[in-house]
Amino acid sequence: MMSADSIPDFLAEQREEVSEELQPAVLKFEEYWERKLWHELTDELVEFFNHPDSADVRLPFYKVFVLKFADKINQLKLVDLALKTASQCRDKKERLAFMEAVAKKVDNENSQDAYVFALVAVAKVKLELADEEGARKDLEKAERILDSFDAVETVVHAAFYRVKADFHKAKMDFTSFYRTALLYLACIDLSALSPKERLFRANDLALAALVSTSIYNFGELLLHPILDALKNQASTQWLRELLFAFNRGDLAAYENLSDKIEDHPVLSDHSTHLRQKIYLAALTEAVFRRPPHDRNMDFDAISVETKVGQNEIEHLIMKALSLGLLRGTIDQVDRVANINWVQPKVLDMKQIGNMRERLRDWDSSVNNLGNWIEKTGQDVWAA
Repeated sequence: MMSADSIPDFLAEQREEVSEELQPAVLKFEEYWERKLWHELTDELVEFFNHPDSADVRLPFYKVFVLKFADKINQLKLVDLALKTASQCRDKKERLAFMEAVAKKVDNENSQDAYVFALVAVAKVKLELADEEGARKDLEKAERILDSFDAVETVVHAAFYRVKADFHKAKMDFTSFYRTALLYLACIDLSALSPKERLFRANDLALAALVSTSIYNFGELLLHPILDALKNQASTQWLRELLFAFNRGDLAAYENLSDKIEDHPVLSDHSTHLRQKIYLAALTEAVFRRPPHDRNMDFDAISVETKVGQNEIEHLIMKALSLGLLRGTIDQVDRVANINWVQPKVLDMKQIGNMRERLRDWDSSVNNLGNWIEKTGQDVWAA
């Protein structure tokens, strides 16, 4: 380790190595170092490490310079500098060893937030090295610490949710991935993601929502601006249309997109489940379109609405009831479903139009009732 007296010499050498654009920053490092202005020095270093021209010198700067005053600065910013440095390691194994050393350094009572930040980075590298068990243990440890905090910087939560979503994706746990990925997006400014990253995440979220065996309401995703990334690409626009088709139980739109589904590896592997899911969506939409006082549907009507065979109607209704999409009872003798509640969902413009018509009908019925009462009870009112 270079002595403190040698730091000015190191900085002078590095000033000759960096690009002309970065030389003023190194001069500031020298000034702040001499004056022991650790906060200002840290902020200047963060900007320096963010600059793409600093890539080749990050490792020596971190190992020789930053570690010299690492205990005197904000530990979250220390880990941030370390993460930018780790990107310059030769390979994943070297990056893992580097980040494990960083995590160990910040594992102190007063810097547990920084420790979580570093531990999550360690889990990320382990995932990249296919060490899913090691990543799981690190994430569980990080989660226990996070749960003990009253408050923590958003950047820490964002890092945790991002890596945890990657873990669920590696395990093909679509439901957990969907929920965790949305939590990650809630912690960041979407504009900070590149167009490529937004498209990547929108695609993964859409697929997870569709093939999950427990997600039947996509409302949060349908309202999220991340889906615009699919709309802006001709090759992925159909996936967004498919999500909205499921939301409104549109069997015709589903059939129109069936070729796309068969050509997509993930969706094709879950085609049977998708078919059942669209039938359930069609059933809940048929119930939703009816006024609350007219939701007793016979099996024949349900068969027409969902295109499901008569012998499968009862199973379809029972599935909807068990999933909490509907509430009610089944009259097996009369072959009637008595529905008294349907799960709320996000409405598109067509569905809002249908609801508007229902409100108009309701308003007309109320007016007719009022007119009838007024006409029939004239003598009473007069008395």
